Amino acid sequence: MKKSTILLASAFIALGLVILGFALKAGIDNFSNRDRDVTVRGLCERQVMANKVTWPIVTKEMGNDLVSIYDKIQSNNATIINFLKSNGIDESEISVNPPAVTDRLADSYNAENVRVRYNVTNVIVVTSSKVDQVRKLIDRQTDLMKQGVAVIAGNYQYQTTYEYTDLNSIKPEMIAEATRNAREAADKFAADSNSRLSKIKTARQGQFTIEDRDQYTPYIKNIRVVTSIDYYLED
Repeated sequence: MKKSTILLASAFIALGLVILGFALKAGIDNFSNRDRDVTVRGLCERQVMANKVTWPIVTKEMGNDLVSIYDKIQSNNATIINFLKSNGIDESEISVNPPAVTDRLADSYNAENVRVRYNVTNVIVVTSSKVDQVRKLIDRQTDLMKQGVAVIAGNYQYQTTYEYTDLNSIKPEMIAEATRNAREAADKFAADSNSRLSKIKTARQGQFTIEDRDQYTPYIKNIRVVTSIDYYLED
């Protein structure tokens, strides 16, 4: 009985050692595979039309009599607002900024040569989601000249800007496409290295960027996102 018990115990110990060996090998193989990974990036780009426009309409008046300048500004404002409303712009989309007055006599360096004392800048701002409609009006702003209103163009302080504000509606689709593109790149890498992809090790979503497509069409936006994903590789 003692001999058979010893033999049985020995058999169990041997079996345990074999199982332990297999487990250690699997662990070592798994650990070594964990050191094998590939990092890929997936790009997704979209071109969209801007859905918000901010259009500053700038006029200037100069003179020595502030009252006369004020009357002229009020007349200009009425003409501009009527032009906008008659072409489909709502009153809620129009804001009139306070005039910016420069007293040139206050400049002690040039006061002696000043002939026209006051320089007044007046700005009416249109902020609207009617991008196409506003663009047509921008092309037609010379119509205001026929009514005696000189609109100042090309002022770097008052640039027309276009925005895209509905990014959340296309984010999921763009992230999914960028992820698919990353997976395709990883599959190709794995195939070329006689491996196969395993689980994701880490994943990082890049920041979304919104830029003008080019300087000539600022109302067309280019949206871009890059995802970075680490995959484990297996034989």
